[in-house]
Amino acid sequence: MRRMHIEMPIVSGLRVVRSAVHGYGVIAERLFEKGEVLIHAEGFLYGEDEVFDDTYALVLPTDDLPGTYTGSGGKQIFYDLVDQSRWINHSCEPNSNVESAMDPETGRPVAWWVAARDIEPGEEIFYDYAFVGSAAEPCGCGAATCRGLIVDPDPAELVQIPARLRKHLRIPMPTSGDADRIRRAG
Repeated sequence: MRRMHIEMPIVSGLRVVRSAVHGYGVIAERLFEKGEVLIHAEGFLYGEDEVFDDTYALVLPTDDLPGTYTGSGGKQIFYDLVDQSRWINHSCEPNSNVESAMDPETGRPVAWWVAARDIEPGEEIFYDYAFVGSAAEPCGCGAATCRGLIVDPDPAELVQIPARLRKHLRIPMPTSGDADRIRRAG
């Protein structure tokens, strides 16, 4: 597969640095107030059946996306990030949230990060990756409420965590009765 060289646009007020949490991260260079947009993501769209490196990809919700993007049966759509947003790390206590919608002019999905609280200059930007249970990974965010795994805390996702990773989980695992009810309802 041929890789394209993409010039990463500079975003005012944010800087990519070495992170104390994981690899690289993004810090605020100015105060961002709660509710303020931090960055609009730039990237390429891929369907779940396409081959690509999903290391820096967002999984976009497909509820309101047209069939062009969701494929048959509401398959997942991935947004492979190519700007500073690709370096925003996970935390179980995030200071930002990712939102997405359809751009009415282009008909393409767009994503952006919004400050969940005031973010001070020098503070690293985080969001909750909330992976599905089957894709959970050990978490090293260091937050007081760290779940131990990068995973959506929804009980339906927790029951999907591979057995080899469950020892890392720091939140209550649904009981076997809960798991049975979740499977029957799903």
